Amino acid sequence: MADTDFSEVDFMSVSQHPAFELLQQQTIDSLQIELQSYRHKATGALHYHLASEQKENVFMVALRTVPEDSTGVAHILEHTALCGSERYPVRDPFFMMIRRSLNTFMNAMTSSDWTAYPFASENQKDFDNLMQVYLDAVFFSRLDPLDFAQEGHRLEFAETENPDSELVYKGVVYNEMKGAMSSIPSQLWQSICSHLFPTTTYHYNSGGDPKHIPELSYEQLKAFYQSHYHPSNAIFVSFGDRSAEDHHEKMQSLALARFERRDERIVVDREQRLSVPIRVEDVYTADRGQADDSSHVVMGWLMGDSVNLEETLEAQFLASVLLDNSASPLLQALETSDLGSAPSPLCGLEDSMRELTFVCGLEGCKRDATEAVEAMILDTIQQVIDDGVAYNKLAAVLHQLELSQREIGGDSYPYGLQLGMTVLNSATHYGDPLNALDVDPVLERLASRIEDPDYIRQLAKRLLLDNPHRVTLTMHPDENLNERLEAEEKARLAERAAQLNAQEKQAIIDQALALQERQSMEEDESILPKVGVEDVATDIPEHSFTQQQYGDVCLTAYPTGTNGLVYQQVLFALPELKEQEKALLPLYTQLIGELGHGQLDYLAAQERQAEICGGINAYLSMRGDADDAQHFTGWLTVSTRGLSRHQEALSECLHDSITELRFDEGKRIQEILSQHVARREMSVSNNGHGLAMQAATASLSPGARFQHDVYGLKGLVALKQLLKKLGSADGLASVQEALQQLHQKLIGSECRLLLIAQAEQIETAQKAFGSQWQSHKAQHAVAAFPAAQQSPDEAWLNNASVNYCALAFPTVAMGHQDAAALTVLGGFLRNGFLHRSIREQGGAYGGGASQDNGNACFRFYSYRDPRLVDTFSDFEASLEWLQNHEHSDDSLEQAILGVIGSLDKPGSPAGEARDDFHSRLFGRNPQRRKDFRQAVLAVNIEDLKRVANTYFAPEKRRLAALSHEAELKRSREWLEAKGMNIQRLSTGE
Repeated sequence: MADTDFSEVDFMSVSQHPAFELLQQQTIDSLQIELQSYRHKATGALHYHLASEQKENVFMVALRTVPEDSTGVAHILEHTALCGSERYPVRDPFFMMIRRSLNTFMNAMTSSDWTAYPFASENQKDFDNLMQVYLDAVFFSRLDPLDFAQEGHRLEFAETENPDSELVYKGVVYNEMKGAMSSIPSQLWQSICSHLFPTTTYHYNSGGDPKHIPELSYEQLKAFYQSHYHPSNAIFVSFGDRSAEDHHEKMQSLALARFERRDERIVVDREQRLSVPIRVEDVYTADRGQADDSSHVVMGWLMGDSVNLEETLEAQFLASVLLDNSASPLLQALETSDLGSAPSPLCGLEDSMRELTFVCGLEGCKRDATEAVEAMILDTIQQVIDDGVAYNKLAAVLHQLELSQREIGGDSYPYGLQLGMTVLNSATHYGDPLNALDVDPVLERLASRIEDPDYIRQLAKRLLLDNPHRVTLTMHPDENLNERLEAEEKARLAERAAQLNAQEKQAIIDQALALQERQSMEEDESILPKVGVEDVATDIPEHSFTQQQYGDVCLTAYPTGTNGLVYQQVLFALPELKEQEKALLPLYTQLIGELGHGQLDYLAAQERQAEICGGINAYLSMRGDADDAQHFTGWLTVSTRGLSRHQEALSECLHDSITELRFDEGKRIQEILSQHVARREMSVSNNGHGLAMQAATASLSPGARFQHDVYGLKGLVALKQLLKKLGSADGLASVQEALQQLHQKLIGSECRLLLIAQAEQIETAQKAFGSQWQSHKAQHAVAAFPAAQQSPDEAWLNNASVNYCALAFPTVAMGHQDAAALTVLGGFLRNGFLHRSIREQGGAYGGGASQDNGNACFRFYSYRDPRLVDTFSDFEASLEWLQNHEHSDDSLEQAILGVIGSLDKPGSPAGEARDDFHSRLFGRNPQRRKDFRQAVLAVNIEDLKRVANTYFAPEKRRLAALSHEAELKRSREWLEAKGMNIQRLSTGE
């Protein structure tokens, strides 16, 4: 696509810096922003400013990065660039700034064709500090060879100074990618991309393949930096209430003034199209004892140009028509097929690369199911072409697209950053970000086109059935793959060791010792900018709300800016539940919104939701009492959202979906459970540290026990056993009956309503919502959960090639006078000891400690960790360091700022209202939150030492680990000496 021509645009008067020229200015009403596009005159760097009234300002500098191999050069460079720069020549300015800041977001990330360095803050001083550090890190990085060795890869002897011990690979990115590529979806995605893109950068693993990462040299890293990290290849994006001119002044003085234009243009070419579809096979790492019917069969197509909004929205529309909900033709076929256990986790459209990619398929297939799965998918698409799709279903898809366009995000990460990523994906390929953001005109054209019944037929035929650039990938489970990969790695290392002469061996030892010395150095942090406690806001905002009774039900309504959306939640207090009822809760919450209700089967119910709301979701929220975590309460929350013009229908749909929920669709229940188990299994590698912490704390409070038993590793095993039970008619019938009884018990308990909407819409929305629940009567008492029972420490084994370690101690709840000090202590130990010992020296992707005030426990953890025994030793050593080391007031202040930053982190307007309601629900009213915040600000070093002595007694510690077979062989003696119960996640035995 050609660059956008701005030469004839007539601009309104805008104040701007003389180093920049304004290219474009446009208000986008649906997003409540004004997009301003600028070009830096000297270098050609592009800056896109999203002017908004929000005070959370976002800034991002991104570079087009196009690797030509799988060594992870772009990813390793992203890490290494943050390890010291010209103006800030300290070892780790990025992590140092995390603790010297009140940021609401700080990160760096590598995609398949760009690398981005974003941050956000509500504090102007903090924002300016972060911009200084980020711009210097990106454009004037030191790239110290020792940082490359630490962050990327290096050779070391198993015994550091013994050249006769075996060689091993170390490095943060190396271990990160070992963990990342243990994920089955990651393996699937990398494999299908390698075949869909045989000639372009997407053929390679931009994060780095652990097999190829050691092939990257320091010289290659520096060359990639020189060719890619230049303003002429840069894209700057900002968002918020600060002016573009303000940003330009700093960008110019801090970086851009020192550069001239470079003519080299980094681009991703269009992929050469396949003339005929192909089939390929591959293997993935499987747990020991995995069933034979565990193959994945997925089909992938290459479609149009991602920077062409028309092509992108047409592809998104077609993907939604096919896969949006269970009534969509292709998703219905995949969910109900006997050829597999669940739709593939890859199902959907990927629009972040140069060209659009559509993938669909099944998991849990027999080894010979490829042809049948392929035929089923193609037949379903052919049926859409032959029969078309009813107009009301097409209109419902457009309704969902409008919902997603209107919703103001910001709860998972800043709303401005979400918009910025959309800008970046377009600008990376020299597109016009205005087109990417302002989708309303294209939606209007789509609304007109779907009136023609042939439109969707022709779209499916052109983009899919007649498109020869198609790959069918079959991936089979291989429980020996990890062992083979480890054996191959050992063989390569042994061969390398045999070739080393005495001088080369000494060089490896010297590098290891030099790195240890560098990692142990006390850096002069004073050269870095900072904010202090004096910069912390003196108070936290309170949210206004009203309450109104509808019979026995209390409705709480928050008026706030929702851009025309209405959010509704119905909450039921958890009643007394039997153990078998608790075990059904994860399945039960998945079924709400997915089964039929009243006279509607689940397909009709899904169609009703698509026309009215953004889906119906249910979840459990549980928290210990603010003063005593051994007493905890829980609520079932059922939520939905929709456009204000649908508020009456929205209220009716939510009410019916709850009160008239039916459990007679047995096959549907099996399908939902099968899909849920698959998602839970695949999330293990990304949430291993959280699961390990749940296991470690399970015997410390009833809330923690509940979470481990229901949503943790133990809960996953229970769900897999439940899935087997559903395989028999008698088992299915008994589960259906139990679900019905559980449902009646849950919706017969105390009920509360939450409504969030625009102020001018609150009154009518209240009446529509509240009247639906006027007659509700509570029949069951709120549960009193028993205290947690002592249980053995646990080590769980799965197919990962890294470890997740956790150590926990019982402590106190939020209302206790020591809770603030314990909360600060988590960041203090991470900043001062654990980050260095576990990440820098140990090579784990992450590690730290935190206080859980909801469950009254303190947890140490590591993430994607190559070590196990030594990491537990580091946990213990951090406590010795705390008591025996001199600590500065600055280090304490940094830990306090980290806690305050997390407490004050903003969300979306609707998200902040929702959080306020739920905090009050669990006894955390604004005054208690303010008191806790003030207590955090008053913590001193002696408080930290005192609470550690008080609560971290050795006999009270609890251990847990999520590990793998190879680690079991190395560490079995230690695990058994600790009395750890070793279980395999695949079987629970």
